[in-house]
Amino acid sequence: MSTEVRVGENEGLESAMKRFKRKVQQAGIIGDMRRKEEYMSPSVKRKKKSEEARKKLRKEARQGGKPSSAN
Repeated sequence: MSTEVRVGENEGLESAMKRFKRKVQQAGIIGDMRRKEEYMSPSVKRKKKSEEARKKLRKEARQGGKPSSAN
């Protein structure tokens, strides 16, 4: 899977970089890299998810029970 951008004769580097970044984002290359960067076993994923939920509940409790999206 390779992303290629050909720079036109009268095209500037900035616009070519913008096109390249857009193509990389559309191809999902960055997301794949982040997912594959570090393997997490399913049990570790579950623990991390439950820790995040606990943190969120504690934060909401500190704020008087207001949901965090009601900023």
